[in-house]
Amino acid sequence: MFRKAKLTDGTANGQGPDAENCNVGIKKKSRVPGVMITQFIETLPEGKSHPDFTRKPIALTIQEGKFAFFKAIVTGDPQPTVTWDRNNGDVSDTSRYQTKYDPTSNEHTFEMPSVMPDQADTYKCFAKNEYGQAIVTVILNVIEVGFKMNKAQQQTTEFTDENFRTVLKRKSKIPPKSEQHEKKDGEIDPKFWELLLSADKKDYERICAEFGVTDFRWMLKELNEMKKEREEQQAQFIKDLRNLKAIQVNADGSASFEIDMDLLDPSSRIFLYKDGEMIPYTKELGDKMKHSLKQLGRKYVFSIRDLMPEDAGLYQLDVEDVNMFSTDFKIPMVDFLVKIQEVKAKEREDAVFECVLSNPFSKILWFGKNVPLEQGDKYDIEVSEDKLIHRLVVKDCIVVDKGIYSACAGIKSCNAWLVVEADKGAKKGKKAARKTTRAGGSGIDLQKVAQEQQVKLEKEREERKEQIKAAKEAAAAAPPPEAPPAPAPPTTAQAVPKTPKGPEPEIVSKPAVVSSDPPVVKEVSTEPVITRGLSDHYALRGKSAELTVTMNMDRDCGWLKDGEQLNSGARINITKDGTSHKLTIKSCTDDDSGLYRFVSGEQSTQGKVTIGDVPEFDPDDLHKFSKPVIIRVGQNAAFKMPFIPQESLVVSWFKDGTEIKDGGGVKILKEPNHSRLLLRDCLRTDAGEIKIQLKNPFGVVEATSQLIVLDHPGPPEGPVDTVETTSSVIEIKWNPPKDDGGSAVTNYIIERQQTGQSLWTKLGDVLADRTSFRDRNVIHGKKYNYRIYAENPEGLSDALETADSIMAGIMILSGPPGAPKVVSASKTCINLTWTPPEDDRGVPIIGYQVEKQKKDTNEWIALNALNEPIKDVKFAVKDVMEGAEYEFRVAAINESGSGDLSPPSAMVCAKNPNMRPCFKDPEDFIVVRAGNSARVKICYEAEPPPQITWLKDDEPISPWINIINTEGMSQLVIPSSKRSDSAIYTVKAKNSVGEASFDIEVRVTDEPKTPGPVELEQTVHGKVVVSWAPSPDQELDDRLYYVVAQHDSNSRVWKTVADRLLTNTYTANNILPGIEYHFQIYAKNDMGLSDPSQSPTWGANSNRVHLSSNGPNSTDISFERPPSILVPLKVHTPPKGYQLYMTCAVRGCPTPSVSWYLNDVCINSDNNYYITNSFGVCSMYILRVRQKDSGEYKVVAVNSFGKADCSTKLVVRD
Repeated sequence: MFRKAKLTDGTANGQGPDAENCNVGIKKKSRVPGVMITQFIETLPEGKSHPDFTRKPIALTIQEGKFAFFKAIVTGDPQPTVTWDRNNGDVSDTSRYQTKYDPTSNEHTFEMPSVMPDQADTYKCFAKNEYGQAIVTVILNVIEVGFKMNKAQQQTTEFTDENFRTVLKRKSKIPPKSEQHEKKDGEIDPKFWELLLSADKKDYERICAEFGVTDFRWMLKELNEMKKEREEQQAQFIKDLRNLKAIQVNADGSASFEIDMDLLDPSSRIFLYKDGEMIPYTKELGDKMKHSLKQLGRKYVFSIRDLMPEDAGLYQLDVEDVNMFSTDFKIPMVDFLVKIQEVKAKEREDAVFECVLSNPFSKILWFGKNVPLEQGDKYDIEVSEDKLIHRLVVKDCIVVDKGIYSACAGIKSCNAWLVVEADKGAKKGKKAARKTTRAGGSGIDLQKVAQEQQVKLEKEREERKEQIKAAKEAAAAAPPPEAPPAPAPPTTAQAVPKTPKGPEPEIVSKPAVVSSDPPVVKEVSTEPVITRGLSDHYALRGKSAELTVTMNMDRDCGWLKDGEQLNSGARINITKDGTSHKLTIKSCTDDDSGLYRFVSGEQSTQGKVTIGDVPEFDPDDLHKFSKPVIIRVGQNAAFKMPFIPQESLVVSWFKDGTEIKDGGGVKILKEPNHSRLLLRDCLRTDAGEIKIQLKNPFGVVEATSQLIVLDHPGPPEGPVDTVETTSSVIEIKWNPPKDDGGSAVTNYIIERQQTGQSLWTKLGDVLADRTSFRDRNVIHGKKYNYRIYAENPEGLSDALETADSIMAGIMILSGPPGAPKVVSASKTCINLTWTPPEDDRGVPIIGYQVEKQKKDTNEWIALNALNEPIKDVKFAVKDVMEGAEYEFRVAAINESGSGDLSPPSAMVCAKNPNMRPCFKDPEDFIVVRAGNSARVKICYEAEPPPQITWLKDDEPISPWINIINTEGMSQLVIPSSKRSDSAIYTVKAKNSVGEASFDIEVRVTDEPKTPGPVELEQTVHGKVVVSWAPSPDQELDDRLYYVVAQHDSNSRVWKTVADRLLTNTYTANNILPGIEYHFQIYAKNDMGLSDPSQSPTWGANSNRVHLSSNGPNSTDISFERPPSILVPLKVHTPPKGYQLYMTCAVRGCPTPSVSWYLNDVCINSDNNYYITNSFGVCSMYILRVRQKDSGEYKVVAVNSFGKADCSTKLVVRD
């Protein structure tokens, strides 16, 4: 029983515990909805407050015998006193009610250890202090375990309250099975009307057939009256009722039904029944109990978990005492003989799941990833004619179709995975082509399994018929039971049944049941009764029809047709054989159709006789339909069959014995006089027998056609067998294709490829009756691959290719090459060489295969594949491990394969040979900005590893300079460089073989400071001497020089007029009068230019020296002087192959002629030296120094006033 609490009005002011001490106060609003607060005084003292709930108790629905409790958290100052009470009862019994308080969490708890149905009520929680009171109500509902409606009716007298009496008296329209009486003949089951009231109109015919109701007009009249009455009753509790969904099995193995219902009162009680018995449920325990009811807004969903056969029955949902919905849950006795299997399909391919059932089932449920699947464009659902084989076809699979698919038949289910592999051959951005193949299936002969099951079922039916027949015969032959002694006289509490006149009543007792009730008396009827009546009958035109009626006794009777009396005649024969009455109609005609009635006294029965013919086709239409329909793949196939219109005619289409349903690529059109079948985008798998079936109550007729879908044939069947191979002929053989594409194969095309080449060459073709080919154009020892195509009028098939290459003639292998010799060895590579075989045995060698074996092992490992031969007689083995020892051997490769192996080489160790240290591509000059880290990296080669030493100007380096040594490289790192770190750094590498050193000049500098003030002076007409104070960095940086830029008032564009000046003066030429000139002086070093130093403006009237004419007071000024060396040459020691740059500065007037000498030999005209002279800066550049470039270099400057020279030494290091 679902015992709900009685709802009453909330407690008003002054009610509840200690009501006599409460004063009527001010109502206050709580932050928690549902809390009623009464404040006793108008103004609260500072820091004080009335009681309030921060957490109120929550309504509870719980099963009988469970632990029930309410929790509340109360605030207020001073601390409120909390008490509990109930509307209809006392809570003073401490064994049933316990009150607790937890000071840590400030929770007040009201507990009921083992809740009972009589504790269902509305409970109140009171919180009170001297300033006010807070009250909250909460409802407790108790589910009584094992409650049934008949039990509730027996307990009705125990309750006096009118509301509870109403609940207990209410009952389902369908009595429980234990209370159902035996139905009388002609009585209709109440279940019939309950199902009709909740069913769709399309289900009326099915329900009527199930309960044996044939008078539709009477049924509809009664149903309409019942619906009006039911809707008036429902309107008392609901606003709207819609979307009634009958109970069905879900993918997770549960069953559910649902309705959308808008209640007028949300607190209205909802009851659930199964076959008239109430089902206990709770919303809170829905996931744990077998039956659950969930509410989602207006939607109510009833679910049954863990389905069993006994769960079948009539389920009803009532609101209060009015039924809202009824649905019949039928569980067929069916199981899976063959379950669906996992399917692995490629993209754009169809996937097939199929199963076999133990009993015929018209339609099973298919689910994909827990979603119901229906016939449509994506899915085909097929059922065999015997309804045992069921198939699901997932068409045009894509990757997202991957998942678990399941089949449900009744309460039985099976599932399997669909795995979809992506088509790797499809081009990016383009959809792969639709495949014509199907993946999956059960892998066994389902038709055979179904036929065996059909035979088994037929045998069981025959056995049941025999058992029933034997039982009837035994019952007829058994003697009548003896009457038991007469019962005792009835007491006052018992009623004595009246015994009808006639024979003595037959008393039937049940000796196995001990009961205080009197024995049951079964009266033997003395009135005539029809034991077997008439039913509707369909008879073929021109054939005889027979109507039979059986009664319980021999009585006279009469037959009527459409109300008119019938007598025996030429075509009608009325006979009687004891209690059996028979009416025979010979050679039925249309006039014999009508309502036939059998009458015997007050007993009568009637049935309708309908005369008709089996459906038939016109012979011309049948001949036209039987012609096969021939189409190509991708085209549509259409079938049309006319027929004579008839009533109750059912048209069905079949393909290879399986009924075709409308949907997806299938379109079925049914008209009164014809039917059409359209199959869209046909594939080769759609080819087969197409059958149309016309069925009416008189019989079945079928017409058959063939659908032929033409396509290119399948590939020839392999493998390709080698019939003969000689030095001049190769003969191969294959088998015809399994699928000829719907039209006969006309010929086969053969192509050939020589092994090692990519070109395929067509050799020719042969007729379809030959499945062999002789290739006479072969070379002895060569290997060939073949592929064969089948061809029909639709095109070429895919190719059948030989699995292995076929050699022409016998295998001829080459002799052994010479033993490999080690040319060089290092830790990463061993270089080998060998000599070709002395005897190639007449077959050209196309390459070699090298093998290696590590010391102390027995395994030889090939270093190259046979299809990747080494073309030369040398090979660099790089797959070696440092320090390991190896030996090698070689085999020559020809068209026949790898020949005899050579003797192994000597054992060689993979390590570098001893070598004197040498430096690889070092830099001899590095410039670093002051303050930055300086990093000098030197790479070297040496074996064994050398000892590395760094020197600065031939002195040991400072401790703050870091040296980082790794294999093959050494680095010098100065973390924060200063100008004082500029020096010649020398790196020395020394091992047991020798030593080597290298000098690197490191210059630490910064951007130069601006030169000093600029002065302009004209000493000669048209020339101005520009002079300036040196930059402060001139003394610190010997590579500093100056750049002069000039612009005049005509162009106003700065241009460089002098560069690489090592002096502090410059003579500007072509200075014209009347034009203003400006000069800028820059200091420049390896870091770049300084800021410019600006000159004063030189113009027509400024800074010009007055030049007097050659008078008596004039003075001659001469600038002529002999050559002098301003900056001498420096000593250089570059390594061999490095570049070299020598420079010096010379001055003199007139400009001296400069010559360069190497070991006193003039080299001005030698092309190996690039010599320049720019404004006194003389330079010589050698791109790559050689050993012969070592020696003494001298620069000689000569003019008419004298001569000057300077010299230096150049040492070229190895």
